[in-house]
Amino acid sequence: MDLNRHPELLERLAAAYALGTLRGGARRRLETLAREHATVRAAVLVWQGRWAGLTELQPEQEPPPAVWVRIRNLVDAEQAREAQRARRAQPAPAAAAAPAGGGWLRSLALWRGAALAGAVATLAAVVVGAGLHGRLREDSGARIAALQRELETAASQVRYVAVLSDPQAHPSLLVTFDAAKNALVLQRVGDYREAADKSLQLWALPPGGGGPRSLGVIGSQALLTLPASESAVHGVPALAVSLEPHGGVPGDRGPTGPVLFKGALIERMT
Repeated sequence: MDLNRHPELLERLAAAYALGTLRGGARRRLETLAREHATVRAAVLVWQGRWAGLTELQPEQEPPPAVWVRIRNLVDAEQAREAQRARRAQPAPAAAAAPAGGGWLRSLALWRGAALAGAVATLAAVVVGAGLHGRLREDSGARIAALQRELETAASQVRYVAVLSDPQAHPSLLVTFDAAKNALVLQRVGDYREAADKSLQLWALPPGGGGPRSLGVIGSQALLTLPASESAVHGVPALAVSLEPHGGVPGDRGPTGPVLFKGALIERMT
């Protein structure tokens, strides 16, 4: 099946692949298609970036103060009982030098201490888990539903996608155009890092053999946006990235350095 003719199916498969629910032969087939087709590769990379936000879905939560008070009380009570047992088991002076009794008592105290630590840790886990489980169960459904709505909205605004690769076909840069924000969103997906005295510059390669047009200088951050109107990318068949002096070169002169990455710019079907 040609997934390029079925964009909705491609979106579902790419989302399932990035989430990890696409398995077995279906996952291997999609990986093969991603290696052969830029559109499939771009869809997978886009969804991997979106699902990465799930790691920040649940905020960090502190256990209630009552949990720590309860643990402290249990520790203090056990320490008091141990001290009382030690006083009762204090050997007579004649027997104080007996190594067997002293060693046995020390071993018993050691094992009781270890058991106490395990019990306290278990109690903390149970109490904290019980306190958080209810809240997590209540708000997780609402949070996930809100995230899904945000993802659907974001997906509808992505109009153009490009995966820029090096001469060995290794993906290095994912470029999407956000129509709602009038901006190009660039995400580095490779290991290339330019020197401090160099800059990467993004170029639009217009049809008909016209001269390249600069779309902006790419910063060193892994994710950034460049302001751009839709007219700047509409009808553009491909994008390219060149290595230029620090700060880039004037856009009307074209690239002066080597072209490192390039790829087709694909208009997303709506």
